[in-house]
Amino acid sequence: MNFDLTEEQQLLADTTREVLSRSYDNTEARNKVVDAPLDSGPGWSRDVWGQLAEIGILGLGQDPEESGPLEVMVVMTEIGRRLAPEPVATAALIPGAVIAEYGSDEQRALLDDVAAGERLLAFAHTEPGRRGAAELVTRAGEQGGSWTVTGRKNPVLAGDGADTLVVTAALPGGGSGLFLVDAVGPGVTRHGYRTFDGQRGAEIAFGDAPARPLGAGGDATDAIGAAVIRFQSALCAEAVGAMDESLRLTTDYLKTRKQFGVPLKTFQTLTQRAADMYVSLELARSMNYYLAVSVADGRFDPMVAARAKMQIGRSGKHIAEEAIQLHGGIGVTAEYPIAHYAARLTAIEQTFGSSTDQLRYLVGRVSGYGTAVL
Repeated sequence: MNFDLTEEQQLLADTTREVLSRSYDNTEARNKVVDAPLDSGPGWSRDVWGQLAEIGILGLGQDPEESGPLEVMVVMTEIGRRLAPEPVATAALIPGAVIAEYGSDEQRALLDDVAAGERLLAFAHTEPGRRGAAELVTRAGEQGGSWTVTGRKNPVLAGDGADTLVVTAALPGGGSGLFLVDAVGPGVTRHGYRTFDGQRGAEIAFGDAPARPLGAGGDATDAIGAAVIRFQSALCAEAVGAMDESLRLTTDYLKTRKQFGVPLKTFQTLTQRAADMYVSLELARSMNYYLAVSVADGRFDPMVAARAKMQIGRSGKHIAEEAIQLHGGIGVTAEYPIAHYAARLTAIEQTFGSSTDQLRYLVGRVSGYGTAVL
């Protein structure tokens, strides 16, 4: 099988990398944006956001005939490589794809503003204390043809600055629904915060907040599962980009840093550890392709997603820890990028189920396999 990017996909990767490299060419530039006080900025660059909109990045996946999950994978890999704080997946691509696939014509019209960088979205699904397939606590209610949602979502990635929320809620007659809620409308209270990896999130409470069912409404359990898998695929791609750059920084450091008058690369044990990092990276890269291709084929298989997320989480942990160790003391400083890559990889590993959660899911389905008889 040919895993090379097409000419168009390679151009997309190169263009995305060029745009992000101009703004985040060093750790100081990124830290200045990320560390801005909560009340003075979104934690990312609006100028970069505008540039991404101009080249069509924020509209990827809205029209399957033009772009899809593979293009999202390409872009998110570059986001991870540059450690860009812009919420491309969380505020545009993933909730945008959900609206594009399941929304009404009127609701899909909102995506024009998303693609132009003028409207931010957020996928409000995760709830405090809820893991895996546990029943949603947030409830939807209907009265006289009007819907409301009541409950609490946390963390909502990029929810601090979102204009429109795609909210999951339990339906009165059973099942789960998808709703659009105005983030600054009545009945919505949100508390924004900075996450430890430099991103932004929010805790959002809904108290009989007016809501519009996505598309025709009804049970959207399968659609919610597909949205989570889309999210996991995007995060996996971002993690691979971060791991790739972490390995590059580490090998460059081993080539230039001297100890006892010779470069660190002359110490065999250190080069062997770097080689092990490369093995972990390639394992992660192959599983990233596996999941992205599965999604591109319309196969939203939770088993495939769990396998990919587990391996990429394990690879990310290994590469992050080894990168810090091989850099020594400088690896944990805020002025050097490795610590930031490690933080982001740790956050990705914990989002939508850690490696342990994925393993638990896979183990729970072992009994469904047949027995091989020789």
